[in-house]
Amino acid sequence: MKLYGSQTSPYVRRIRLLLAEQPYHYENMQIFAEEDRQKLLDLNPTLKIPMLEDNQQVIFDSGVIYRYIAAQMALPPLSWYQENQLTLINAVNDSLVSLFLCQRSGLDTNEDRLFFNAQKERIAASMFVLEQQAANHEFDQWHYPTMALFSLMDWVIYRELLEVDAYPALLACVNMHQHHFGVAESDPRLA
Repeated sequence: MKLYGSQTSPYVRRIRLLLAEQPYHYENMQIFAEEDRQKLLDLNPTLKIPMLEDNQQVIFDSGVIYRYIAAQMALPPLSWYQENQLTLINAVNDSLVSLFLCQRSGLDTNEDRLFFNAQKERIAASMFVLEQQAANHEFDQWHYPTMALFSLMDWVIYRELLEVDAYPALLACVNMHQHHFGVAESDPRLA
């Protein structure tokens, strides 16, 4: 089993945390460097990470990879509530990645533009709900939704993408889970 990804990607990190106690090979890619970009294109026409190669098949997208690994590891299925939690986490993640790439492309994401405003509205609404869920101790157990939330929040802190002091329960959740196996090796600060 081989996982392709980037050290800084929160989507890759959640899968690395899931696989932390399993044997697998991790290939860290520089997805915007020419050689790795071509390798990515050769394996995955979406040009996105993570991707998993196992038994002569390549699996795209962290959600699909999770389902594949969950089946391999005989993990219990996620509840619909947990699926909704992942949707919230992914909404924040997707919007922040979009804004981050816009900023790295030289765009001023503080401009009053529909795209930027829609991303910020989605982030604020989803973060509000995630903060409430964290305050209700819904992420105290170390399972896949918690791994996804941890990966998101630590990436937000690393990239300084949000005023995280506004989310004390989410910060407490990150602090609570710092000790888990795989957290240190997958830290985006190691990039």
